[in-house]
Amino acid sequence: MQNKPLILVLLAGLALSGAAQATLNDRGGGLIYDDVLNITWLQDANYAKTSGYDADGMMNWAAANAWAANLSYGGYSGWRLPTMVDTSAQGCDWANSGTDCGYNVQTVSGGTVFSEMAHMYFNNLRLKSYFSPTDVVQSDFGIFGNGTIGGQNDVGLIKNLRSYVYWSEVGYAPNSSDAWLFSMSGGSQGATSKDGDFYAWAVRPGDVAAVPEADTWAMLLAGLGLVGVAARRRRG
Repeated sequence: MQNKPLILVLLAGLALSGAAQATLNDRGGGLIYDDVLNITWLQDANYAKTSGYDADGMMNWAAANAWAANLSYGGYSGWRLPTMVDTSAQGCDWANSGTDCGYNVQTVSGGTVFSEMAHMYFNNLRLKSYFSPTDVVQSDFGIFGNGTIGGQNDVGLIKNLRSYVYWSEVGYAPNSSDAWLFSMSGGSQGATSKDGDFYAWAVRPGDVAAVPEADTWAMLLAGLGLVGVAARRRRG
């Protein structure tokens, strides 16, 4: 019984190590983990340019998808462009809140991920749209927080975020020539021609720093074993 406090400390330490510290977690090496969506983002939101792959990082939809699909970063493959869900009626259901197209679109709810980029913009980075949900123009919208459009900014853990449009991996069902996108300049989601040149930001499923559950319990048991050894030595 003398060792009960130490056992509780070990258990508490493991509980804390598995708890979500925040929505975004810096895994190092330019990798950022979103513990709500369980996806890993490139920290550099314009890595296509930074890496020298493209002169300015702007590509058409097909080229952007190909770049992400063939990307190998930090020893990891399986990258893609961010995804979204076309809800309600097929195509753009324009509104200033609570839909798939327009401003203040759906992000994530009840386990359903409606838009990974909208979740990043609104929930992770706490940025505002040009319009509020009640149709009021907000002067502090955008990645600079002051309504500035154009350029790039480091926001929170994210580097080189462009105040412009980013491609989604999802094609636009009503018109096969279009695809969905998200505007980091004004916080809106919509669709346009796949031929346009816009930015690409890569994500991949899961956490690059995840520890298998079996290993976690192995560490716990090892710790408890050391406690037992120490107790026997004291008794001896």
